[in-house]
Amino acid sequence: MVKESKPAAVSQAPVSDIESVKRHLDMLDQRFDNIDSIVTALVERVMNQPIILNITCSHCGKNVEISIMGSKKPQK
Repeated sequence: MVKESKPAAVSQAPVSDIESVKRHLDMLDQRFDNIDSIVTALVERVMNQPIILNITCSHCGKNVEISIMGSKKPQK
């Protein structure tokens, strides 16, 4: 005898997997947009004024100062 298959149950799993992948891709896209905004703001700040990072060495306790300087090109 021929066994009846259940195409509805089989087709539901790939659809939910596709929706899950779409949701994860949307979340990843939002994260990349946020990272892009932060990096852009940081670069704009560096181009306008210097940034100074003060870091204390965890081994010897010395302070290390790192200065990042930039020069902004005049816009035409």
